[in-house]
Amino acid sequence: MPDSAVIATSSNTNRSLPVLGVSHLDKNFSMGERATQALHDVNLSINKGEFVCLIGASGCGKSTLLRILAGFETASSGVVNMYGMPITGPGPERGMVFQDFALFPWLSVRENIAFGPHQRSLPKAKLDKISGYYMDMVGLTKFADFYPGQLSGGMKQRVAIARVLANDCEVLLMDEPFGALDALTREKLQQDLLEIWERTKLTIFVTHAVEEAVLLSDRVVVMTAGPGQIEEDVKLTLDRPRDIVGVEFNHVRRDITRMLSSHVSMKAAT
Repeated sequence: MPDSAVIATSSNTNRSLPVLGVSHLDKNFSMGERATQALHDVNLSINKGEFVCLIGASGCGKSTLLRILAGFETASSGVVNMYGMPITGPGPERGMVFQDFALFPWLSVRENIAFGPHQRSLPKAKLDKISGYYMDMVGLTKFADFYPGQLSGGMKQRVAIARVLANDCEVLLMDEPFGALDALTREKLQQDLLEIWERTKLTIFVTHAVEEAVLLSDRVVVMTAGPGQIEEDVKLTLDRPRDIVGVEFNHVRRDITRMLSSHVSMKAAT
């Protein structure tokens, strides 16, 4: 594995603390004279190496919460920490993967993956080592010199994931990363993501549909329909690999689906 990059956290970081901690978080948006509350009193703790899926109805604030954890948005009130240190902006230790890939179209696969390390002025030999390692991890070594416009949607998403990993991130934040992909590509990338998690033991926090959440995660965090709050934190004990047609799998899936349906019904009634 490539030498570790410098993580932009304090040398006094206490790594016995949760990797991510959210306490009494509120987020309000103002649109002219109108104010909207996206998140209300969100409390959440995620430990190192956990695979956590965040689910909820459309508009419940999932993406907003991820953007706050990534440092792209600020909370209106409350505390947001990484290892007990306040998150005050973006940092390479928290990598974000979007549904739309967000690759640089003028850079090759190799160059996209090496972009972050290149900004740290690492020598070419080190850049080649890093990009080669992560291209191999996501199965794109043969496409090193291809450009994003020459890749399928699934391949683009692999590049996006590898680019984040090349920054030596500790937390991988993913906002509906497979939502725009066809069913077969999505299924393959789900398995790829599990393999990456098993190899790296990254902390992964991702928004997903119910079936994907039950398939992938250690915990499924269920948000209310809005303003977003953490309603349930479901710890999964299903063995891996998981069988999506299995009785126990579908029992868990139905229970979580009922939670979401009840939230939507209550919201509609108000």
